[in-house]
Parts: sequence; structure tokens; C-alpha cells
Amino acid sequence: QKEDIEVTLLPAGHCPGSVMFLFEGGNGTVLYTGDFRLAKGEAARMELLHSGTGVKDIQSVYLDTTFCDPKFYHIPSREECLNGILELVRSWTSLSRNHVVWLNCKAAYGYEYLFINLSEELGIKVHVNKLDMFRNMPEILYHITTDRCTQIHACRHPRDDDCFRGNRLPCGMTCQNGAPLHIISIKPSTMWFGERIK
Repeated sequence: QKEDIEVTLLPAGHCPGSVMFLFEGGNGTVLYTGDFRLAKGEAARMELLHSGTGVKDIQSVYLDTTFCDPKFYHIPSREECLNGILELVRSWTSLSRNHVVWLNCKAAYGYEYLFINLSEELGIKVHVNKLDMFRNMPEILYHITTDRCTQIHACRHPRDDDCFRGNRLPCGMTCQNGAPLHIISIKPSTMWFGERIK
């Protein structure tokens, strides 16, 4: 039996280009989320989820999320996390030019919000291995650099943790102006909150 179905792609906010699928047909409406990250109020601003003055009647939602588990009782908001990281990075980098931060980011995409906000707030560009993957995201290009002489790094290496334990950054940098670097590592990770009681 044939049926016409309208499929709408909605921004998922997980990483650049990620989408949720809204299926609408004679037998009802279904939303498949995939991995997604939406701030409070963001769904309310998605016009395509609304019909007239109300929200569309969605019969089924297929929720694809790692965090649908009671152990993730409280995950801080993106803003709370950013403020905590900002405070730590600001206090560390203000000690000297040789105090640097390594953002231990395990995925290639999804940290753009963090990079942009750190750069804007602190006036420090974030070092990345290469700019290629960000070429289609012009809003971030002003905030990242391939110049290693910066205090915030998000560079990557196959043996990242070994580099850090050897007091060098994944890009190989160990000193600046002849003085050794003082490196702290920040691992932006939601999984951390599921591994702890409080």
C-alpha cells in the first residue's frame, strides 16, 4: 500500500549539520531525534514543529540518547559548564604566558560553542591542528588558529594522554620563549556526570 509521507529535517544541535527527522503522513506524525542537544526554549522556536498556534500532534518520538538513564540525574546546562570552564581558564592563563590549557576534545566536531565563547571572553584564539574542517563554519574561523603560540589548545594527537603526561601538548609544544609550559587539561564530557554520584 502506497502512502505519501512528508519528511522535514530539523536542526539537532548535536554538531554542525546534525538533524532530527519529522515524518508526517496519513497514519500520523513521528519525530526521530538521533543524537541531539537543544537548549531550553529552542524547540519552541522551531516553526516547523508547530501548526497554526499550537505544537503539531506527534504520536511517536524515537529518542536516541545516551543519557536516558537515571544515573544522569543532573547534567549542568551548557551555560553553567561554560562559566565553570571560563573561570578556570581565565585564572590559569592569567598566571603567565607559559600557563596553557589543553582542551582534551575526543570528537572532531561539537565543541564550536566552547571555542567561540572562550575566544570572545578571553581574547585568546584556540589552537587546532588544521582549519579544513571548519571552512564551512565562517563564524568560528576568527576564533581558531593553527599558530601554536597561544594559551588555549584543542590540538589532537593519536596518543593525546601520553603527550600530556610528558608535559607537552599534542602539537608537540613543550616551551615558549625557552621556558617550560605549565599545562592543565580540561576534558569537556557529559559522560563524566554519569560516573559520579553527585
